[in-house]
Amino acid sequence: MSGSYWEQVRATGLLVPADRPLGDLTAELTRMLGDPDPDVRDGLAYPTLATWISRGVYDDLLTGLGDGMAAGLRVGLGESGTDTVFRRSFSALVLAECIARDNDRPLVPGGKVLEWGDRIATWLLRERDLRAFVPKRGWAHAVAHGADALATLAASPHVATPELTVILDVVADRVLTPTSTPYAHGEADRLARAVLAVLQREKVPLTVLEPWVARVGAPTTSPSPDAGNAEAFLRALYLQLALGPRPPAVRADLLLVLVDVLRQRNADFLARA
Repeated sequence: MSGSYWEQVRATGLLVPADRPLGDLTAELTRMLGDPDPDVRDGLAYPTLATWISRGVYDDLLTGLGDGMAAGLRVGLGESGTDTVFRRSFSALVLAECIARDNDRPLVPGGKVLEWGDRIATWLLRERDLRAFVPKRGWAHAVAHGADALATLAASPHVATPELTVILDVVADRVLTPTSTPYAHGEADRLARAVLAVLQREKVPLTVLEPWVARVGAPTTSPSPDAGNAEAFLRALYLQLALGPRPPAVRADLLLVLVDVLRQRNADFLARA
């Protein structure tokens, strides 16, 4: 379909067109999620799917839609510098919308949501294209979108303490994975927000959190971008934990843990008087 068709759909307030089957519309929108044109991908496909999900258009089809988005996470996985990243990254955002809809009302079996969570985690850890803004193509932002998906997953009633702990490990693994791409466009903040979503469930004890922070914050002399990514993440987590809304019960104790780790990593600047 031409872009003008979807522009007309947007002009109606994203009402579902009556001139084509929903399945055909969905297939077209799914293809558009991988379009290198940001006006098509980010301006039309994603907001249309997200709006239809939130309005309940897919309530009876949510499992199938989510499975389709999960399949999109594998398209071109392992590539870097190619346009396939857009399909993967925006599939993660739409899959998060599916999970969010189920968070609001039970529509999907718990086992299916956990399966989607596994697919998100596997993709995020294997993703090698960490570009944020791509000239002439707009935002790819796989790390940020993956973090958003993890935050939504953490709020799922199907996710219990073991799964929440896995989410923390996925964040740590992503932050510590060697890369030449620094987090310079909010990735650290969005990963920290995912951790806050885990903490706000009040199911992960400090005995788990303390060694987790120590692992992420282990001092390093390496000037590589991945070392800087860990630093940026720890600072973002401290800021959100200290100033963010809905503080978890472990806030005070975890802030002390973060302060100790940040002092160790920044001894030249934060030496005690």
